[in-house]
Amino acid sequence: MAITKLHDIHDRRRSRNVGLGLALGVFVLLLLSLTVVKVTVLDPARAAAAREAQQ
Repeated sequence: MAITKLHDIHDRRRSRNVGLGLALGVFVLLLLSLTVVKVTVLDPARAAAAREAQQ
């Protein structure tokens, strides 16, 4: 017997999986953006060197 008719539980699992996937994607983007900001902006040595190079 082939499974051709989807049951209610399949729809609920799919929607739960999509929601979890979106939440995981947002979490990964948040961590990536925080890492980029921390490395580029909050490095005091790099900021001081950039100020010296501009003068």
